[in-house]
Amino acid sequence: MIIRSLRKEMEELRAWEARAAQLEKEIREKMARRETVSKNVNIVHGERLTLGERMSDRLADTAGSWGFIGFFALFMVLWIGINSVQLLLKPFDHYPYILLNLMLSCLAAIQAPVIMMSQNRQEAKDRLRSEHDYEVNLKSELEIQGLHEKLDQLREKQWQELLTIQQQQIDLLQKQLELLQGMGAGPTANRP
Repeated sequence: MIIRSLRKEMEELRAWEARAAQLEKEIREKMARRETVSKNVNIVHGERLTLGERMSDRLADTAGSWGFIGFFALFMVLWIGINSVQLLLKPFDHYPYILLNLMLSCLAAIQAPVIMMSQNRQEAKDRLRSEHDYEVNLKSELEIQGLHEKLDQLREKQWQELLTIQQQQIDLLQKQLELLQGMGAGPTANRP
């Protein structure tokens, strides 16, 4: 069982490495075309949802709200109150409130899978966001690498220009020194 689990992990790792290589290739192509990589993950994820998935997300949002909890608590208090007051007369759901328990059980049986489906979609959205972040970070890294290369080239070019200017200055100084020595030799040679 452990070996099977390790194999599965290795397969997932290899799949991610292949996906990362593909992403890098796509990012480099987008950079060459000067396209942006950033996108709104919420819109991308929303476009992929089916009608049933959107409905279950809305149900999970509603069922997980304080409004729903308050409404349902009020509903249960009213249910129990009406059946308790009518206990003397003829209640439609006797004291152990079997019908209420049945409704609560049915509600829980329906809500649990819907909420789990919504959580799975949220996890898929998080994976999509994570992949998008990876793409943006990869593009940033590649852009920074490109900037470093350009700076290195610029520095090398400037260094070469400085060396050329320095050599020209040395040559000019040499000529001035030769002129000064030629002028200095002339007047000292004429003195008695």
